[in-house]
Amino acid sequence: MTEEAAIRARGLTKRFGALVAVDAVDLTVPRAHVYGFLGPNGSGKSTTIRMLCGLLTPDAGEIEVLGLRIPEQAEALRRRVGYMTQRFSLFDNLTVRENLEFLATIYGLPRAAARRRVDELLASYDFADRTRQLAGTLSGGQKQRLALAGAIVHQPELLFLDEPTSAVDPESRRAFWETLFDLADAGTTLLVSTHYMDEAERCHRLAILDRGRLVADGTPRELAAALAGRTLEVHAQAPRPAQRLIERVDGVLSVAQIGNAIRVLCDDADATRARIARTLADAGIGAAIDAVTPSLEDVFVAATRAREARGKAA
Repeated sequence: MTEEAAIRARGLTKRFGALVAVDAVDLTVPRAHVYGFLGPNGSGKSTTIRMLCGLLTPDAGEIEVLGLRIPEQAEALRRRVGYMTQRFSLFDNLTVRENLEFLATIYGLPRAAARRRVDELLASYDFADRTRQLAGTLSGGQKQRLALAGAIVHQPELLFLDEPTSAVDPESRRAFWETLFDLADAGTTLLVSTHYMDEAERCHRLAILDRGRLVADGTPRELAAALAGRTLEVHAQAPRPAQRLIERVDGVLSVAQIGNAIRVLCDDADATRARIARTLADAGIGAAIDAVTPSLEDVFVAATRAREARGKAA
């Protein structure tokens, strides 16, 4: 593994009976990056994370995390990583301070160092006036902040976050992501799974998983650039009838209405544009058709549809 990589996995595979949950995934996560896992529920994100941090043994493949072989050296890894799940996993019947003090003890921090670290986190995460409040009475956003503070109480080099913002409001999500970038700037490597496109776009680098397979990997800009010349936007007088007609045009891979516009992903924008124009004109529907910059949603659809096409061909 190179010095710059915090995680390196090759051929990572996990089966549950007949189900292949993770299928020969190759992954390299650079140090001090926010690396995103994008995919729908059931795509293998959580299973992959659990294997990478040593909680689940793979059926095949090799894993190196922070220079350690996993799962063989998982015990040595545990004090160097943090793990935050989508569910609030702290103790509802303990106060904010008691939760953090308990976790500091679990991670083996000496008493004086633990007190200093807990005080620092209470101030940094806006809990200075809630130290005695029971964790179970906090709002969703506050619980999320406390869970993150607990995950980093021992100052881990690597932080795994499994859909950490699934139960909070947009404002709390935005503030949470600002905190993640602060951690990355300080040298922490973060691997974050999500099914939100706007969150995935914020990552330094991104992997897209679909039914256990890695179908795309790169920066959001690189992934979008690879789709140049394949996306159109149609403004039609009758959007819903127009969408149904466009779906049947040769070369169209996906169609979605976004507001009053129809977003079209196709094999070739120039050729498909002409076919769409003829189809709509024949139906008496006036429309303006423009080439547009690909979005991350377009990238996701293209990657998953390409896999479906390869599967049918096979």
